[in-house]
Amino acid sequence: MPIPGIPQPEVLDIDDTLRLRRYDGQFADALSWYQDRETLLLVDGKTDPYDLGRLEGMYTYLNAHGELYWIELRAPDGGWRKIGDVTFSREDMPIVLGEKSLRGRGIGGRVVSRLIRRGRALGYDRLEVGEIYDFNEGSRRCFAAQGFAACEATPRGHRYRLELRGEDTHV
Repeated sequence: MPIPGIPQPEVLDIDDTLRLRRYDGQFADALSWYQDRETLLLVDGKTDPYDLGRLEGMYTYLNAHGELYWIELRAPDGGWRKIGDVTFSREDMPIVLGEKSLRGRGIGGRVVSRLIRRGRALGYDRLEVGEIYDFNEGSRRCFAAQGFAACEATPRGHRYRLELRGEDTHV
């Protein structure tokens, strides 16, 4: 379920090679991301692998608490392939790049930048990230590069906040 009272776009284009596509309920091909120990540590702070039931529960929860999108990269054949997921809401923005080889290449920053534009278009005054673990250097750098700053300590890291200003209304 998207943000109450606000239609969720089917696609948020980022550029010719990257886009966000509305979650479609088909999640089984993302299972391998949530069985990888390194990814799990960054996402959950522990390495307990997901099964299909737990994965479905996670996506059901995320879809009920914001706009859930697949992160898709243009394939050589011109089609699109899922490489991760992100949920957009005013209070949190969990993002996962499931393909580890694509991390550290600016994709996360481009996704976050696009969602900042979405927040501005919706008239939000701020965006927050519920928690980034202190050891997750990649996520800390990604969000900080987009203007987010640590605002509150959590048991294993910090909440981050971005105060939105400006007139960007392009959805």
